[in-house]
Amino acid sequence: MSDLEAYRAKAAAWLESMVPTYGKAARKGLSEADDLALARKYQKAKFDAGYAGINWPTEFGGQGKGHLEKVTFDTEEMKHGFPSFYFGISLGMPIPVLMQFGEDKAWVKERVLKALQGEEIWCQLFSEPAGGSDLAGLRTKAEPDGNGWKINGQKVWTSWAHYSDYGVIVVRTDPNVPKHKGLTYFWVDMKAPGVTVRPIKLVGGDSHVNEVFFDDVKIGDDHRMSPVGGGFAVAIATLMIERYVATDSAGFGPHLDLFVELAKDTELNGKPAIEDGRIRQQIARNYAMRSGLQSITARAMAMMQAGMTPGPEGSLNKLVAVRSRQKLSELAIDLQGSDGFTYDDHASQKEDWTSSWINAPTGRIAGGSDETLLNTIAEKILGLPQDHRPDKGVPFNQIPA
Repeated sequence: MSDLEAYRAKAAAWLESMVPTYGKAARKGLSEADDLALARKYQKAKFDAGYAGINWPTEFGGQGKGHLEKVTFDTEEMKHGFPSFYFGISLGMPIPVLMQFGEDKAWVKERVLKALQGEEIWCQLFSEPAGGSDLAGLRTKAEPDGNGWKINGQKVWTSWAHYSDYGVIVVRTDPNVPKHKGLTYFWVDMKAPGVTVRPIKLVGGDSHVNEVFFDDVKIGDDHRMSPVGGGFAVAIATLMIERYVATDSAGFGPHLDLFVELAKDTELNGKPAIEDGRIRQQIARNYAMRSGLQSITARAMAMMQAGMTPGPEGSLNKLVAVRSRQKLSELAIDLQGSDGFTYDDHASQKEDWTSSWINAPTGRIAGGSDETLLNTIAEKILGLPQDHRPDKGVPFNQIPA
């Protein structure tokens, strides 16, 4: 047994021992507040067992292991429906960026340890109503205010902001230069005066995304995590991390094996659907595509283990996986006939086709819309000419609103 296989076996055994307390059955019927309280206890148990911050530096409270151990644990953890998603954004992007760019290392370590133990949650304040997927087009501004800054504006689509203690934010600090050069990256206290969070109810029934308003919110210059005007580079570093956090060849929907089981149990034209050539073609097509995505991920993990930085292939992974999930979920609902319309608010998107389908559009927007990813693939992977950009090089305040 290799060292990685031994690590997987030990992690799997620990996760199995957590199922009675934190698994799907234990969470069934809980209110969101009770579920979050349970999630904080589960996160603390992970930290105590050495499974939080697996690939993070030990000086910040991490375990100092590699990316392969992290992915191995995540793969095993995903099988049990634990309430770990409340911390997905927090531990996925803001905290790693804080470790890399935060200046006050003692303060950073305190925040990292509290986040790893589930005591604090961070959000990522990037998207705006007028900016869409064009991060550099944001309009929330920060103006000098004494020894610090004053923030005014609105963010949207901010996951878990209503539970967050802190957030990382990109704002415009100079409208007189081209849009990419006038941005600065800060962290903010989400409980500060002037911060208002309003949850948005999604079509699936949950409200984990929010509008966030900033009205004369004052922050010190020690909240700044980039040079003034240099925030876009830090934001891109955040998004590159995000591409590989959001890696699941099933697009965070049901596994292909569940579709095969459904096709065996469902009749089509008087025969099991699994015998229909069109259904078998879809199974084969999805199997080949998901295997290809897993190969891309495996190569990226091997590059990171070797100390290299993966390329923009992560954009391909998210784009294809979530589209595939949506189409396969639609086909699964069709196979079930009128039973496919049954909707359970508490059903897992990883196991229920209707819940997977109705929530899939969220995945095609979050972390970069399909259109943004298509541009990245065209320009960064295929080497095609840049899209038409009439605002390139134009001062931001001269671009028509």
